[in-house]
Amino acid sequence: MKRTASRPIQATKWWAWAISICMGFSRIRPAPPHYFCATSACAQGFSGDLLNNQLTSSYAWSSIGKSNYNALQVNLRKRFSAGVQFDFNYTFSKSLDMSSVATRVGFNQGPVGARLANAFAPNDAWAVSDFDLTHQFNLNWIAELPVGRGRHFLHNAGTVTDAFLGGWQLSGLARWTSGFPFSTDNGPFWPTDWNYEGLAQLVASPQTGAYKFPDGTVSVFANPAAAYNDYIHPFPGSGNGSRNVLRGDGIAGLDMALSKRWRMPIESHSLQLRWEVFNVPNLVRFNVESVGGISSPSLTQVPAQFGDYQSLLTQPRVMQFALRYEF
Repeated sequence: MKRTASRPIQATKWWAWAISICMGFSRIRPAPPHYFCATSACAQGFSGDLLNNQLTSSYAWSSIGKSNYNALQVNLRKRFSAGVQFDFNYTFSKSLDMSSVATRVGFNQGPVGARLANAFAPNDAWAVSDFDLTHQFNLNWIAELPVGRGRHFLHNAGTVTDAFLGGWQLSGLARWTSGFPFSTDNGPFWPTDWNYEGLAQLVASPQTGAYKFPDGTVSVFANPAAAYNDYIHPFPGSGNGSRNVLRGDGIAGLDMALSKRWRMPIESHSLQLRWEVFNVPNLVRFNVESVGGISSPSLTQVPAQFGDYQSLLTQPRVMQFALRYEF
């Protein structure tokens, strides 16, 4: 758009200055071709290359954000005389904020990342955090197997038998959490500020989880097409949409290790053998912040593919063996 300045109005009052500034940009002509995207860099979406090489949006860091976290933590620890000990921990918690990003997603990712889609009403985004977990359980233990010289089984074992069968130790770590919250992207609609379209507005309660379909895809929604129709685009000025209202999978895992140590004839020398297995039951948990080919469900998706998962919170089972000589 081309602007031509008009003659300013002379006045001594402040409101007259306002009028003169407005009139200075009152004459508007049609924009020439390629005005909004005149360079090859612009076509690639580099900021500052749009609107005749002016910036398209201007970000600012501010301390207006706030958050709140409360939790109940329960710990149970016990050491038994037979070489067995364990720690059990439970956390019941709730985290609230205006904006956040989970580490499983990456810096400033997600539907709007850590940015506020409506800078004029930041409290509209007040909801549970992206990393909020209502329930967390974890258990770790170490148990010396009751086999070998001086133990319940084979307590009179000879040197060779005890070297192979005695002195083994079993350890493990188990974890389970409730589901992570997620939001749905609004698509190319801007009910609040330009550049960040914000979140879609949920008007019903679709069933969520991990649902596998005949074509091999797995969706966070039991009925993707129906869930798609449970969302609407927020009306201009109506708010930030529905942030972190629904939940998907949480984390679950079980890691274990079996080890044995042999004392060497040389003082303070030993040889240790370890067999470690990560994700023993090969559990699968899907990442709700990576679905639909982007970082969250989006109203830009085809309804039949709405909410398709793209990544996992878990890793496939892995085994490793180690032989370690200490001196």
